[in-house]
Amino acid sequence: MNAARRVERQQRRTAWIFLLPLLLTLMAVAIWPLARSIFFSFTDAYLDAPSDYGFVGIENFVEVAADPVFWGAVRNTLVFTLVSVGLETLLGLAIALLLHRAFLGRGIVRAAILIPWAMPMVVSARIWEWMLNDQFGLINKLLVALGLVEKGVAWTADPSLILGTVIFIDVWVTTPFMVLLILAGLQLIPEEIYEAADVSGVPQWKRFWSITLPLATPAIGVAILFRTLDALRMFDLSYVLAANNENTMTMSIYARDQLISFQDLGLGAAASTWVFMIIGLIAIVIVGLLRLDRATG
Repeated sequence: MNAARRVERQQRRTAWIFLLPLLLTLMAVAIWPLARSIFFSFTDAYLDAPSDYGFVGIENFVEVAADPVFWGAVRNTLVFTLVSVGLETLLGLAIALLLHRAFLGRGIVRAAILIPWAMPMVVSARIWEWMLNDQFGLINKLLVALGLVEKGVAWTADPSLILGTVIFIDVWVTTPFMVLLILAGLQLIPEEIYEAADVSGVPQWKRFWSITLPLATPAIGVAILFRTLDALRMFDLSYVLAANNENTMTMSIYARDQLISFQDLGLGAAASTWVFMIIGLIAIVIVGLLRLDRATG
């Protein structure tokens, strides 16, 4: 018995030794910057003199919470997340179902569909910005040629269209990510189940609702979780297309403006902490729902 305990302690010690470099790296690149950000959120520090500060308590948090621009950014972020993740999930599931079937050239199609996701977001944003230009953009020229519009539409300048344009581009860029994760889940479903359903004469629509969708739900849930957290942090696409336009301003852009544009380290840190808390709360809710689904399934 003592020998077994010694072996167990040795295994735990070895595990901690292997984990130590990872934990130190995580401490250096994530935990320490987060702790410093939270610390500065309670100060009146400015970026040009970060060492010259005084403690102001929760004053910065109250100021951010009282700013209607911040809540506008929260609203934009939530709308962007709900719409884009919803569309990407539906399109990702549909495309994954198509790619799951055997057909000639399936490997090439699977590789090609990942190209939008593999491109840097800034590059994709610039490409679509040129394509959507109201003067020389390919999309507007096509719409005019088809007689759908009389003149070019200012997709990235019209306040009523800019958020929808950002969502459209994000769906184009990120749907392949959803396809990849959902397709991996579909490939884990045993073919024997479909063979038994085929022998029993189960129609295709019922196979989808009774077999495919329930068994692929864990993969879909993980994909939604990852994509939601990524969408809530969205910065680059909106900033490249519209900078700090309030119609597309996200929580991350708001925090960036306070920190960089206004040089207010304390207020920027408080805004960043607000963003962290909001995203953390949403993540806890999503994980809780996924666990609930697993428990009731």
